[in-house]
Amino acid sequence: MTQPGPPATALEQRKRSPDAPVWGQVVVGPPGAGKTTYCAGMQQFLTLAGRRVAVINLDPANDAVLPYTPAVDIGELVSLEGVQQELGLGPNGGLVYCLEYLEQNLDWLAERLAPLEAEGCYLLFDLPGQVELFTLHSSLRRILDVLTRRWQYRLTTVQLVDAHLCSDPAKYLSALLLSLSTMLHLELPQVNVLSKMDLIQQYGELAFSLDFYLQAQGLSHLAEAMEGSFPPRFRRMTEELCEVIEDFGLLSFQPLAIEDRDSVRHLVASIDKSNGFVFAGLAKAGQPAPEMQYSAGLTEDSSDLWDQMRERYIDRDLQVQERQPCVVGLQQEPQAGAAEVQEPQQAKQQAQQAQPTLDQQQQQQQPATAEAMQQQQRGAGL
Repeated sequence: MTQPGPPATALEQRKRSPDAPVWGQVVVGPPGAGKTTYCAGMQQFLTLAGRRVAVINLDPANDAVLPYTPAVDIGELVSLEGVQQELGLGPNGGLVYCLEYLEQNLDWLAERLAPLEAEGCYLLFDLPGQVELFTLHSSLRRILDVLTRRWQYRLTTVQLVDAHLCSDPAKYLSALLLSLSTMLHLELPQVNVLSKMDLIQQYGELAFSLDFYLQAQGLSHLAEAMEGSFPPRFRRMTEELCEVIEDFGLLSFQPLAIEDRDSVRHLVASIDKSNGFVFAGLAKAGQPAPEMQYSAGLTEDSSDLWDQMRERYIDRDLQVQERQPCVVGLQQEPQAGAAEVQEPQQAKQQAQQAQPTLDQQQQQQQPATAEAMQQQQRGAGL
């Protein structure tokens, strides 16, 4: 059950016109999933599409040079390094404290979001990679409750999972459990994404087809593929976990290579449909029907994108690997005529071996010839 948030201040209780809602994405995922790179790429894509976009950095650990310019930076409110030094906390404890501190100072966040709301910006929230914050801890959930229920933001959670986890059935099962836990904990519309699809073949051949990982169905095959990874006594537990995931029936993934325009376009269409952005402004006269507006933004089926991703990033490498055995086979194929091919080679080798012998015979004959000539000259002189 959702716990009530902190008392609302005057800024938190402000009313917003239904005709001017604020749309956005809450980007979460484990460390290394590509959240910051995703925010930078999504900002560029949406800006080219004609939207005014602002990135909100809520990750106090993002102290390096960011690939985007944050409109709001939590580093101005609280410093992770300062928290660790003053309170003697580690990185995980420091991140939890920073989120709790932000929850108690939502006035600061409201003041900085107000100008962005007035400009009609589309918001991208870049969150920390500590999974406990969006699967177990309550501070982030209460912050999002204030954004969506009191401030009437229309947000969608974008859960990024590195596609290399598909190379190991056990890791893929962990990614499924993480995504499901996030959906149930944050209680927001959620789009799950397999990021870095352009690098998936670098981690080895997949045990199943790409459709299997994207649809997340028929998970009983995962237990069979994991038989050698765990002791037999864990097989029943693995089967039960797969059944739990399938019983919820909530999970599926979108493939994403952030530099692939088609994959980003399909992902944006899914996100816009989940948070209702496709229906924005339909109450005004002269707007097309909702289904017409949505179909105009996305004319291809998702399976078409899956086929394209498979051809670009999976089948291409497999075709190269399949050619190599063919070349080796051609070199090893001659069997029936092997004797015919080997006879000239053996003759050539025998000739090379015999060559030194001939040279030695010639060298031995040269002194004998010289002695014969000297004897002939003496006989002529006599």
